[in-house]
Amino acid sequence: MKQYQVEVTKGAKKQLAALPPKDARRIDRRILLLEADPRPPGSKKLQIEENVYRLRHGDYRIIYKVNDGVSLVTVLRVVHRRDVYR
Repeated sequence: MKQYQVEVTKGAKKQLAALPPKDARRIDRRILLLEADPRPPGSKKLQIEENVYRLRHGDYRIIYKVNDGVSLVTVLRVVHRRDVYR
């Protein structure tokens, strides 16, 4: 199976840093798992843009883009579910 590189945008890093430490650690581990499987069970393709997915993690959502051509996963946002589509 192909290994993907995971990049986290500057904005997503700030959002992750603002979370409670316990939640941030769990979400960080979940993001790292995207290296092996960028479309894990429970991920949902979004209509907003091509190859953009949402992954639920408790009350938080991880919004990321998959580029299969260069094996890259880019985490765009990590936000509370109430704020995800604003």
